Amino acid sequence: MIPSKILKRLRVTPGRRVRLRKYPTDHVAGFAGTPLGEEALKNRALEILGKRRGELSSAQELLYANGTYAVLLIFQAMDAGGKDGTIRHVMSGVNPQGCQVFSFKKPSEEELKHNFLWRCSKSLPERGRIGIFNRSYYEDVLVAKVHPDRVDPRLPEKPGKKFWANRYEDINNFEKHLYRNGTLILKFFLHLSKKEQKRRFLERLTDPAKNWKYSSADMAERAYWKQYQRAFEEALTETTTKHAPWYVIPADEKHVAHALVAEFVVKAIQGLGLSTPTLPKKERAALRLARKQLVKG
Repeated sequence: MIPSKILKRLRVTPGRRVRLRKYPTDHVAGFAGTPLGEEALKNRALEILGKRRGELSSAQELLYANGTYAVLLIFQAMDAGGKDGTIRHVMSGVNPQGCQVFSFKKPSEEELKHNFLWRCSKSLPERGRIGIFNRSYYEDVLVAKVHPDRVDPRLPEKPGKKFWANRYEDINNFEKHLYRNGTLILKFFLHLSKKEQKRRFLERLTDPAKNWKYSSADMAERAYWKQYQRAFEEALTETTTKHAPWYVIPADEKHVAHALVAEFVVKAIQGLGLSTPTLPKKERAALRLARKQLVKG
């Protein structure tokens, strides 16, 4: 499907400093094994996505039937990075009963009175289910780091080098705890270029059907592009681990982004080695009895 060397390149290596300029935003060289034109690239990505969606449906069924693991997918990106669309396209074949999506916006007053992980920890998936976070507790080391004045001033510790180091440590410990208790964690940074963000903003301003997507806050945050890039680089560097890796997904070409995310998710769940559960002997006997009764009418 997608060459393993490409997939390996997009996974952030623990202990290695992240430089986002070294990661592609438009497409992955060799994505399909050979150079392709725009239309052929799109068709190839759609082919991969279609196959992986079918496999994801089967994988989710086994996940639900076993009830041993939960799956947590975290999506972060700059504004217009394509989080909603990626979640929609990749997860469209999944049974809604086994999947839940949560979006995290500006924290409420109640949420600010708790630790920064609290509002997300309430929404974690139970074992057997897939949980999706559209933004997450990472906002508290991204938006809050770019705008430290938004950190609750009532906290005993004030923003500074030690403050952010402590938050990275808290996140790593939190994710390690989840992993130890059966949660498979995959974190995706949808890597969008500034040029493509401009194009998408203009599309939202021009197309009446997309006007609702535009927010004046988007333009205000665009002015902090460099600061956000540094914040993402630091967050990815400090919080990618073997048990909770970050993947930098090129997001300028939506179809490629969808295919890559689907590839990573399916492979990770399949890697759990799940199989159809076998019922205990007594329960199998009860099933045989029930079948005989139904056959007899």
